[in-house]
Formats: sequence, structure tokens, C-alpha cells
Amino acid sequence: MSMQTHETIGSLRSQIVQARRFGRRIGLVPTMGALHAGHVSLIQAARRECDTVVVSIFVNPTQFGPHEDLARYPRTPQQDLQMCHQAGVDLVFMPSVAEMYPAPSATEVNVPALAGRLCGISRPWHFAGVCLAAAKLFNIVQPDVAYFGAKDFQQAIIIRRMAQDLNFPIRIVICPTVREADGLAMSTRNSYLSPAERQAAPGLYESLQIAREMILQRQPPAGEVIQAIRDHLARRAPGGQIDYVRLANPDTLEDVEKTEPPVLAALAVKLGSTRLIDSVLVDR
Repeated sequence: MSMQTHETIGSLRSQIVQARRFGRRIGLVPTMGALHAGHVSLIQAARRECDTVVVSIFVNPTQFGPHEDLARYPRTPQQDLQMCHQAGVDLVFMPSVAEMYPAPSATEVNVPALAGRLCGISRPWHFAGVCLAAAKLFNIVQPDVAYFGAKDFQQAIIIRRMAQDLNFPIRIVICPTVREADGLAMSTRNSYLSPAERQAAPGLYESLQIAREMILQRQPPAGEVIQAIRDHLARRAPGGQIDYVRLANPDTLEDVEKTEPPVLAALAVKLGSTRLIDSVLVDR
């Protein structure tokens, strides 16, 4: 089957019906486009496990705040399609905003116990928008499996809980973060960084690696680990504005004081105008 691109829900669903008729296992990789190696790793995971691989490319407006980067978010549709083709994608769904939201949504989908922590403190609107778009995609594509990256760890576990609570018959797979050679987590927003900011950016992962070693070696109190992260960021990325540094339970995202693994070390730092997130799950 050669790759097909669909812009409407109806045309995509007709292909999904055909795939189901032949008993094909369907995998979904939801993206906002501007694809990079991190997205390709998700597609490859879907390709290994599924018969039909669907990639959605949609810059979802409901997850952006009023002063965020919706208008300038990178859009590279031709490059995205080429990458999808090379990675062996079967169906690409590229809807317009009008196709996904023909009228302003009167429905909210949220997981407040998880969404109100970490990134949700400074971006309280964000995960409700993510969940709404994910729920719509799950209903449109009706996949057997959906693939998300661990870089957006909070997003992934929120969507996993949403799918569980709403009885979506979908397995949520969280794939490892893909990093640049210097450790920076791959992200579409990395393209915003100036040369000086890009040079400082690996300090985020370096600080998380320091936290990992501290926890594995002696499990100090969380406050000591957090201070070590902040100290390294101050040295390595002195111009960065820290949004948060947290050690959390990876299932509930609640702050922890004791650092017995498993522990999620997570942070968000603004370099110039670019907000970067990263996290490391410290487990034995």
C-alpha cells in the first residue's frame, strides 16, 4: 500500500474501515508536524508492531495560550510528507482547523489531578487542549495503539489516563526520548534557539544526569537534588529562567521528598523566548 494523504475525516475513515475489514492492526502517531528524528522513532515503533501506520499532522490551536507561539510554530508540510514516506507510513491525516473544529468546542476533556502539576502550573489551559485533540483523534482513527514520546512525559501519562478513564480500547506506548549528540532532547522548538542559547541548552539534560547519579548512589532528600540541578543550570545556562524543577512520583506527578526510585526528575527552563522541557525517569 502506497502512502495516502487525507485532509478530511470522512476520507480517512473510509480507509480505516477498509483496513479493519482486512483485520489490520492500526497504530497512530499524533504529531504537530515539523517532524524530526524523535517523531521518526515513534513511527518506527508503530511500524514494528502494526499493520497500518497513521500519522496525524495538526497544529492544535486549543493547546496554545493567548501569547504563545501558535502563529510562528514551524510548519513544514512537504518535508513532513517526505519523512513519512521514507519511514513507511501508510496514512497521513493533515486536517485543517476548520475540519477538526467546525465550531468552537463546547466539550472539555481534562485530567486535572495530573494536568495541574509540573507544566500545568504555568500553563493551566494546555493539557485540556491536548486531551481534547487527542480524544478527537482517537475517535477519528480508532487505533489499536498510539505512540507518544517520553520527552513530553506529563502529556503521555495524562493521555494514557484519559484513555483508561474514558474506556478507549487503545494501548498507549511511551517511547524513549531521542536526543542530539550533546544530550539535548529533540524538539521542534529547538529551531528557535540562538547559537548561544543552543550552546547552553544541553545543560538541562546534564543537570538531570547529575540528579540521576545522586539518586542512584545515595537517595538524598529531594531538596538537595533539586538544588544540585539549579546550581548546575546557573553555571551552564546562566541566562536561563527556570519555570520549575521537580522530583515527582512518575504515576501521580506529586512531589516527593524521599528519592527512592522510581522518581521522575523534571524541569522547564526558558532560554531567551524559548521554553524547553526535559525529564528523566530514575529507576533501578
